[in-house]
Amino acid sequence: MLAYIKGTLEMKMTGYIVIDVGGLGYKVFMSESGIEKIGNIGEQVKVHTFYKVREDDISIYGFNTLEELKMFELLIGVSGVGAKTALTMLAICEPTEFALAVISEDVSTLTGIPGIGPKSAKRIILELKDKITKEQQIEAINKEVTKQADKPTKLQEAIQTNNKISEAIAALQVLGYNKKEIEKAIDKLDKDKLSVEELIKKGLVLLG
Repeated sequence: MLAYIKGTLEMKMTGYIVIDVGGLGYKVFMSESGIEKIGNIGEQVKVHTFYKVREDDISIYGFNTLEELKMFELLIGVSGVGAKTALTMLAICEPTEFALAVISEDVSTLTGIPGIGPKSAKRIILELKDKITKEQQIEAINKEVTKQADKPTKLQEAIQTNNKISEAIAALQVLGYNKKEIEKAIDKLDKDKLSVEELIKKGLVLLG
């Protein structure tokens, strides 16, 4: 199985690119936003890949980041969501936005993507949210905060901060990262000043 492809970008077409590696041209399907970001013809590029093999089809899907690849793998694991729909979602929705939409059950964000109706959005949320235990994380953290806080105002602030952390951890788990690795990355950030989305984005940088 191919983990990534690194070579010279030979072509940028609608829906795919061609990368030359030692005289072999690899046709790699990508989202439109991914193709725009990949670079210019003639440059050295690297894409993370998903290798799809069926009896009547062998296809390679490419991604600029591991987060995009993980989001793609999660999406195609949902019943009724195919590779084309997953690429469309990647073109419109950043991994951070997607993770937040899942953990907050934001159907409207998902239905704003072409090809995703209310039923599909609810199915995506239902199937992917089962992989995390957001409520359990929040409950455990809040209990710990209650034990350590000495003033009501400080307790309130601490709970708000830890709720943000729990949201960020849950979102990063949706994207396929290990909880212990996530916690180590989050510990390095200024948790009080950053929003949930900023925690996720900066967490992705550290995890990457």
